[in-house]
Amino acid sequence: MLEAIWSAAEALPEKKQDRVKPLFAPLALKLTDPKAKAVWELRLGDVAVDVEGTDYVRLTAATAVREYGWEMFLQRARDGLAPLHMGRPEIMGAAIEFAPDAKERERIIELMFSLAGAAESRTISGISVNAFERADFGHVLAERMMRGCDLKAFDRAVALTAAPKSLRYALWRARITGGAGALADDIRAGDGEDTSYVRQALEGYGAVLSLGYCPK
Repeated sequence: MLEAIWSAAEALPEKKQDRVKPLFAPLALKLTDPKAKAVWELRLGDVAVDVEGTDYVRLTAATAVREYGWEMFLQRARDGLAPLHMGRPEIMGAAIEFAPDAKERERIIELMFSLAGAAESRTISGISVNAFERADFGHVLAERMMRGCDLKAFDRAVALTAAPKSLRYALWRARITGGAGALADDIRAGDGEDTSYVRQALEGYGAVLSLGYCPK
């Protein structure tokens, strides 16, 4: 699969190839086959691996839950009050792990689906007024449901996103259902123009490589 994504990257103009090349390094480090790892070490050379910094969204969620308590945190989420007046979907998504028990985890997930809601009938320049936050809720929920191996909820979340048929979500779904390799030919074809295609492939398959497939 990494070879397929690399083929798509090679179809890009040289300057764009240089932009995406470092993104392969963290995934190549996860390979366990010595021969495959040697190939990627030679290919990537001295490309630096980005070191993850502080996760400020997670820190914000943890601090808010601690300071306000769980119930008040949920109320502030409903009302869109600070610190959830900006980045509400991301902060709520990060707060799922701080829920006191499984019942409350389900409660915040359902609240996120509820807040995402249906597209508003009101529009600005033809775009639903809540389109952006709705899509953000969908993306955050899709990632969480992929990690939790919940196919039904994953499909429900992806339907809220701005690009439900994107390669990233197809690969995330394949982590739950199995058979990501079936997408290799499509990935290899690439689009030859946009780095976002390669980035989506790396983000999508990165979850499969890091987390493995969901148990059957």
